[in-house]
Amino acid sequence: MTIEQLKKSGSIIFESISGSRAYGLDTATSDTDIRGVFILPKEHYYSLNYISQINNETNDITYYELNKFLELLSKNNPNIMELLNMPDQCILYKHPIFDTIKKEHFLSKLCKNTFANYAFTQIKKARGLNKKIVNPVAKERKSVEDFCYVRDGKQSVLFNNFVSKNTLDLNSFGLAKLPHMKDCYNLFYNKSLNYKGIARANANEVCLSPVPKSELPIAVLYFNVNGYSTYCKKYKEYWDWVDKRNEERYKSNISHSKNYDAKNMMHTFRLLHMAQEIGLDNKINVRRSNRDYLLSIKNAEFEYDELVENAESIKENLDLIYEKSSLMEKPNFNLVNSLAFQIRDSFYNNKAE
Repeated sequence: MTIEQLKKSGSIIFESISGSRAYGLDTATSDTDIRGVFILPKEHYYSLNYISQINNETNDITYYELNKFLELLSKNNPNIMELLNMPDQCILYKHPIFDTIKKEHFLSKLCKNTFANYAFTQIKKARGLNKKIVNPVAKERKSVEDFCYVRDGKQSVLFNNFVSKNTLDLNSFGLAKLPHMKDCYNLFYNKSLNYKGIARANANEVCLSPVPKSELPIAVLYFNVNGYSTYCKKYKEYWDWVDKRNEERYKSNISHSKNYDAKNMMHTFRLLHMAQEIGLDNKINVRRSNRDYLLSIKNAEFEYDELVENAESIKENLDLIYEKSSLMEKPNFNLVNSLAFQIRDSFYNNKAE
């Protein structure tokens, strides 16, 4: 089912602007995110065609089926809990049946961990970007030869340096396994024999050659397999990230020379402050009163280490706040289960009339 088909089905019971525009943190370049809830048509729900979520390709628009919505609410998922507390000006549509889903049925001490843990995933993302910005990986991919070393006298030298130093032909090398020595090989050189070189193009391992018994090795070669494997993983992760990254956001991040994702850090503090407010006041404030402070983080007006230290301090303080909080420990599963049935049954019966 597509979003267009969902809208035509009349199954949507809630629809709201979400994200930065709901938080009051939007700027001139901010996208408009839409989140909503729907009740799957009866013929789909009672068949094998159950659909739990419908979204567009960029996930800017996402609708959750009632069961998934209530399940995530029961886990106090931050993004989903926000939908029960949206500012009126953000709500695009609300079916009367949606009002039977009361926030007091779900708000619990689980928020301490769900909001804080989600916040710290943003720090991990910021750290990950920091590593990628500071340690870029060259576009030209290294080869197996770049991780091979040759014993030259009392030293080990890179195979490529050994070749250059002795003005040797890459295609005239042959390799044979050296028994009882892991990742070590006898290295042979002979222009008149049909050797294959030590590695083929785009290969991920060394290449062995048939070597006559009369041949003597010119050196011992070691292939750093673990080093090569680690490099390949890092190369793929980096260039996959380059292909998928938001270029405008990336340019913004590197322009402030702080080498972290400032937007992720802003959301870290938004979530931590929301967790504090939930524990102290038993409510979720989607619209942020500290807009200027959060935008100053987004504008990278703080050092990375300072932000991480402040975030960790807030997280530690949450233990004391939630210990004293009057919130229930977790939502009542039986109540939520009953609510799911009542809402769906009522919706289907009204549709049939």
